[in-house]
Amino acid sequence: MEFNPSELGEKEVYKLLTGSVVPRPIAWVSTVSEDAEPNLAPFSFFTVASRNPPMLCISIGPGAGEREGTEKDTLVNIRSQKEFVINVVPTPLGNQMQKSAENLPSDTNEFEAAGLTPAESHLVSPKRVKEAPIHMECKLEQILQLGSDHLIIGRMVHYHIEDEYYLGNYKVNLEKLQPLGRLAGNYSESREFFKLPR
Repeated sequence: MEFNPSELGEKEVYKLLTGSVVPRPIAWVSTVSEDAEPNLAPFSFFTVASRNPPMLCISIGPGAGEREGTEKDTLVNIRSQKEFVINVVPTPLGNQMQKSAENLPSDTNEFEAAGLTPAESHLVSPKRVKEAPIHMECKLEQILQLGSDHLIIGRMVHYHIEDEYYLGNYKVNLEKLQPLGRLAGNYSESREFFKLPR
């Protein structure tokens, strides 16, 4: 089979992309609004953008469902407050992450809805997810509108990792972390690791 993206609808192209670019890490992004309302939402269009200086990027699409045609609260908050926290999602927190992904009203506190504990950050206003083992505090570098989506690039200004997930020498214990990944409409659990060649 072959496809010409220009001859397909947005939904069809999205299915091909999210089923092919896998597994994708999940950025569990916490932000705060102009009115100091906390927000928490996951995004799987996420990766490292630069090593020096350290930058991370997430791509945020338009609202869906009842909020179709609107901008997501995360984008609105980052644009106005210019800072955010990326929390790493281990598999045991999958249900809480999924709860925070629901199309909830803008004034809903996703920390409370998902039964999570907000923790103070060091250099930014948005709270961290205390239950998550890794947090990366970010200051907004720039926002690029790319077609229907917005690419947000943030500079990491502070990094947190729970001691039990740290191996020393700046290495993360991935077996302990069990990072949750996105596979089209499903999820993957990273448990087995190996080197190549086998």
